[in-house]
Parts: sequence; structure tokens; C-alpha cells
Amino acid sequence: MNFRGINHLALVTNDMEGTVRFYRDLLGMPLVAAVGNNKGGYPFRHYFFETGPNNCIAFFEWPEIQVFNKPAGMPANGPVQFDHVSFDVETPEELFELREKLETDGVEVTDVVDHKFIHSVYFHDNNGIALEVSVWINNVTGNDPQYHNRYVFQDEDPVPALAEQINQLELADVVD
Repeated sequence: MNFRGINHLALVTNDMEGTVRFYRDLLGMPLVAAVGNNKGGYPFRHYFFETGPNNCIAFFEWPEIQVFNKPAGMPANGPVQFDHVSFDVETPEELFELREKLETDGVEVTDVVDHKFIHSVYFHDNNGIALEVSVWINNVTGNDPQYHNRYVFQDEDPVPALAEQINQLELADVVD
């Protein structure tokens, strides 16, 4: 089995109109499918926005849900199941362009954060969902072992499974 990305990530909203305006109109993600909201059938709207080939972010509209803001990558003050989703852009210029567009539209957005192998900005959608947009600086995906080294594994006290992987990489470097 070869995974090609996320088919769709399903989130919830209590405002599908605002969600369409945010994802389609502001972020430019095509709205590619809409199901549900059928009498006698599935009662909830379920809309899909394309984030890339074969990849979508989808929303169920549950009018009674409570929205909240949880900073991306930061601890929550209460129970939480989801932290954030990061969308990929192709170039650093696109990242800066999106940041400027968000700021111009009144969306609070961070400065560009350098994570060493990606650069990112963080913001919230209209539902309070923490979002990130990132661009690869050194693309660690795929099978290029050039980037699978201690540079991208920055945990100073890794879990045993990662420590084993790092040790295997370091041994492979010695053999080469």
C-alpha cells in the first residue's frame, strides 16, 4: 500500500457559509464536493475543499457545536483531540503572499516561523480551528535519505523508537 497524502481531514463547523468564504474565497481552495443536508437522508452538510491532488479538508456542519480558539502547537486549557492542520504551499513566495493576504483581510497571523526544514505561518479559521501553512525548505518526505538525519530529528530526548531510527541512520552514514 502506498499512501499519497490525506484523502480528507474531517472537521466540524457551526457556520458552513463562513467556512466556505474562508476556505474557498480567502484561502483559494476549490469547493469540490458537497453532500448531506437531505431530508430523509444524511441530515448534516459535509463539504470538501481541495488542498491538492487527491487531498481535501472537509467540514461537517453541526449547528449546535461550540467553537473555541486553541493556539497551534501550544497546550490546551481543557480537553482536546485535535491540534492543527498544516497546508503545504510550493514556494516561500507563496507563503509570504498568503500571509499578506490573511493580514490584509483582518485575519490574525504569525510572522514566518523557521522550523529548520519548513517555514510556517499560523492562524485560525472562522471556526477557531488552528491552521498552519508551510513550505518545505528541505523536503523530508519521500525516499531521499539525504534529509533523514539528525538535522530533521531535533528531539533532544527522543522516544526509543526514534532513537533506534537515528542510530540506524548514523550507522548507515558510517558505512557510506
